Amino acid sequence: MVIIISGFILAYLLGSIPTAVIVGKLFFNIDVREHGSGNAGATNTFRILGFKAGFTVFLIDALKGFLATYLAVVFQLESLIHLPMILIQFLLTIAAVTGHIFPIFAGFRGGKGVATMLGSVFGILPIGALLSLGVFIPVFIFSRFVSLASILGGISFPFWVYFVLGKHDPWTIGFSVFLSLILIFMHRKNIQRLIHGEENKISFSRK
Repeated sequence: MVIIISGFILAYLLGSIPTAVIVGKLFFNIDVREHGSGNAGATNTFRILGFKAGFTVFLIDALKGFLATYLAVVFQLESLIHLPMILIQFLLTIAAVTGHIFPIFAGFRGGKGVATMLGSVFGILPIGALLSLGVFIPVFIFSRFVSLASILGGISFPFWVYFVLGKHDPWTIGFSVFLSLILIFMHRKNIQRLIHGEENKISFSRK
């Protein structure tokens, strides 16, 4: 039981690493949560600090989710919990994303968890992650709305899982649908701004 609990605590702590806050304060002497949208995520970092900082935050946040899924292997949780590996990795993903949204190392003020979710999906269903990225990238390029691209990429994920990857077991379908719903919920304010034409676009111009 100690090993099981330790695995999930470590997943949460991984997610809690406040990459955007660290990069902002360490290299720019700026807390990104005090600017822009107030989120400690890659998108707000991109807006406030530029492409290099935002892309760095995105990669590290994605890596947090990717590593969290492999804790199931490191701690051999499948043999301890006696549940399907996909379900264990799903629960570890929830722990990591929760850590990113409510980071213990940053006063429980984090981001929306998109990059961390994507990293987790790459660790579990990499083809599904690539297909969802295939939706995100063109939507983002043509609309310049990160929120819209994230939402549509997330919504498409269960369809790739079911129709392309042929995963019909309840655990995998539940995993894909739940992540999509969490992503939509975290972007509920963005959806309202999109509807009212008030959402901010990402500028590709150099700062």
